[in-house]
Amino acid sequence: MKRLLFTILFISTVALQAQIDRSKQPKPGPAPEINLGVPSTFELDNGLKVIVMENHKLPRISYTLTIDNPPFTEGEKAGVSALTGNMLGKGSVDIDKDAFNDEVDYMGASMNFGPTSAFARGLSKYSGRILELMADAALHPDFKEEEFGKEKDLLLENLKANEKSVTSAARRVEAALAYGRNSPQGEFATRETVNNVSLQDVKSFYSNYFVPKNAYLVIVGDVKVADIRKQVEKYFNGWAKTAPPVVEFPKPADAQYTQINLVDMPNAVQSEIAVENLAALKMSDPDYFPVLLANKILGGGAEARLFLNLREDKGYTYGAYSGISADRQTTSRFRAWASVRNEVTDSAVVAFLEEIDRITTAKVSRQELVVAKADYVGNFVMNLEKPEIIARYALQTKTQQLPKDFFQTYIKKINAVTEDQVLAAAKKYFKGKNARIVVTGKASQIAENLEKIQYKGKKIPIFYFDKYANPAEKPKGKTVDPGVTVKSVLNKYIQAIGGEEKLKSVKSMFSKASGTMQGMALEIVAKNTSDGKILAETSMMGTTVSKQVFNGESGYIVMQGQRKELEGERLEQTKENAYPFPELMLRNQEGLEIKGIEEVNGKDAYVVKNDKAILYFDVDSGLKVSQVITVEAGGGKSMTQTLTFEDYRDVEGIKIPFKTIMDTGMGMELELITTEVKINEGVTDADFE
Repeated sequence: MKRLLFTILFISTVALQAQIDRSKQPKPGPAPEINLGVPSTFELDNGLKVIVMENHKLPRISYTLTIDNPPFTEGEKAGVSALTGNMLGKGSVDIDKDAFNDEVDYMGASMNFGPTSAFARGLSKYSGRILELMADAALHPDFKEEEFGKEKDLLLENLKANEKSVTSAARRVEAALAYGRNSPQGEFATRETVNNVSLQDVKSFYSNYFVPKNAYLVIVGDVKVADIRKQVEKYFNGWAKTAPPVVEFPKPADAQYTQINLVDMPNAVQSEIAVENLAALKMSDPDYFPVLLANKILGGGAEARLFLNLREDKGYTYGAYSGISADRQTTSRFRAWASVRNEVTDSAVVAFLEEIDRITTAKVSRQELVVAKADYVGNFVMNLEKPEIIARYALQTKTQQLPKDFFQTYIKKINAVTEDQVLAAAKKYFKGKNARIVVTGKASQIAENLEKIQYKGKKIPIFYFDKYANPAEKPKGKTVDPGVTVKSVLNKYIQAIGGEEKLKSVKSMFSKASGTMQGMALEIVAKNTSDGKILAETSMMGTTVSKQVFNGESGYIVMQGQRKELEGERLEQTKENAYPFPELMLRNQEGLEIKGIEEVNGKDAYVVKNDKAILYFDVDSGLKVSQVITVEAGGGKSMTQTLTFEDYRDVEGIKIPFKTIMDTGMGMELELITTEVKINEGVTDADFE
């Protein structure tokens, strides 16, 4: 399947090269006048607070019900809140699910429900009925055993599907290690905890937490306050006045010292890095605006230091960012993150620490601060055009206990921040000396170098965890039998897919594959010959976007009407991989080594490696199951891309993988399904001109 690789690589490479010129920064304009408008508010006897923002520009209406309960834990029944949220919105005790959904669809409305929330949107001419249906489903849910069983099975299936997800494991462990597994922000559902949940648990959770004590209903759109107040009172006055239980839980603590927490995911094709510490930040804090700007300069976008360092300068990643949360009721967290190539994981960790150290020890430049302020002010002003954002500001003013003029004076406070305040805030909230560096990736490829990291003359200790945040031993590599050689592995593969005689009878191969990329239909036609020629043509939405041709000696790529000759490393890679079955030639190539046994999709695979690629062959079947290749990405940078081969099928006595999953090295995964294969037909000499 290497014959399909190069056109896709080229698309990815061009995307990387299409950079915006950020050398010239715009000059900030004068601060605009802020007139947020004042939403109408009222409160029902049961405690429900209502915020109404009239906007008559469009005949639309939206309702957002938010229950701002104190944090709570689910313990051994983690998952009960998710199940509760999934069961809400399935009709009510008065209207069954099908009739409910039919009426919502008829009105062209949309509704979503969560364990402590509800949302509805639609045309204002149906505003009363939309609100009535939302209130009915939220306040009078019909919790049936049959529906509970379906939702439970679906949640269990989703958990199973995510077991191999490196990103899901990374986010889960990062939160669990930062806050503790027994905390509201650190706990997570597992198959075991979900199986502990009964329908009665769902009903109890709903009774305890879906209550009006801390509830806010935000209404935005083409309505009049007097009319909507009557409707709200009609549909919500019957909501019994109740308060949620108060749950005590341990207060989280930062790591005592800088450390690496490595989570082994054998199927990882790149490393997920997160440098994190607790922040305990509230929006009402005096250093809220300085730390926002500090984070913006550090990792708040494509102009920030982390992005410019790890991507633009070093080419380690597609993007590096940071963020800091703020909340009155929970402990906040600072987190800087990126997905990087395995071979640069240790270097990327050091780069993160250097940038955090730099922003906490030296003042930012005046230009950096001016640009960061302009970005925040620009976004804030643009948001003023959105009524739902204004309503959200009104909600935050109440839930975060902010001064009434917090958002009216937002721009003034941003513009008043000084370089000294940014430095002080960075020192306080970006705790490099207490940084927990969580790395989720393939330990067999990254652990050795991570264990060697020294920063400022001190070795950073490393601790191992499994994908559920449990302490673990350092993974031990599996030994290869002395009788296994590169040649024996490749011979087993050749035999497994049809045998040497059969493969040598193939003079040409035609294949067609399809997939989707960023929502667009993608089709690739590839033609290879046994004397090392290749044509690969990629089309999107029926239009050819690239064409690559190699005639055995020279070649070119045409993209967007521009032709570029193949040369250098790309030419050499094309020569080696132009054949239908390159492994026939690889057997006699110098520089290939057996590097051990690693797990690929839950099965052991021999690792065959040279300085250009890594090939993985299933120990039992002999089939090639994966391939990792590093390619030139322009500007002196490179990127690593991984192909996983599945669904081998017989085509005229030869096994061909009909499913290829490609990690593009750009944060995207592309799945290609082979739809047609022809052997010794469909290829002519004219294809390679």
